[in-house]
Amino acid sequence: MFRALPPFGSDPRGVAEVVNGIMNGKTNNTGSVTLATGGASTTTITDARIGVDSVILLMATDDTSATAYYPYLAVQDDTDQAATTTTAANIMSFSTTDYALGASLVDNTKLKVNYSGLYNIQFSVQLINTTNDVQEISIWFKKNGSNVAGSNSEFGISQRKSSGTASRMVATLNFFIALQKDDYVQLAWRPTDIGVSLEHFTTQTTPDRPSTPSIIATVSYLSSNGYTSNIFTEPYISVVTNGSATISHPANTVSGMTYKYIIVG
Repeated sequence: MFRALPPFGSDPRGVAEVVNGIMNGKTNNTGSVTLATGGASTTTITDARIGVDSVILLMATDDTSATAYYPYLAVQDDTDQAATTTTAANIMSFSTTDYALGASLVDNTKLKVNYSGLYNIQFSVQLINTTNDVQEISIWFKKNGSNVAGSNSEFGISQRKSSGTASRMVATLNFFIALQKDDYVQLAWRPTDIGVSLEHFTTQTTPDRPSTPSIIATVSYLSSNGYTSNIFTEPYISVVTNGSATISHPANTVSGMTYKYIIVG
């Protein structure tokens, strides 16, 4: 803390010392705060110097705290998935979350986002055809349970090569979707015959090869692009009251996210 004047003033030398300190930027209105962890999306600054009209400026102190947030999600499935119907939508499911920040897998089928914005959603689906005929597969997106207009793709898979060898192919696509906070997306599919399914493979040898998921899907935040009122890449002050302020930030799981702050007014 730097020297301050007593309530009833001081001698000229004391006043000059304080004024010169202010002119040199030595003021008593700074502090530091570390963001709460455990998935917290707010952190409170408690400081008696804060008033309801204060402006609080934040400054990152290292590479960790300066890192921008961009929501993402990567999921996959390690099971076979059979179609139960050819006249209605079959919903793809996922068993594993590989990476997640500001988005999550809900009920094994829903790719849910915590922040509004424009997102790029990609999928890679391992298909197998055990029938003796060429089959077609439709794959499309649903948002909050409803079909997304213009999101369907048609894939064709050849008949099996022999009685013991099925035909396989990989269907891939990426699609931009505008999502609001708490919206979710599902992958729907429909084959022309239930002999078409989604297939996974365990690890293989000669040479050693990793397992093959039946489905891989990723969700990547692109831009607010006018679709959002609550996406942000840096912590910001959302509430100011006498003696405290609230920092809003993406759900934080990283320890040591520390910021210096300055209180103005």
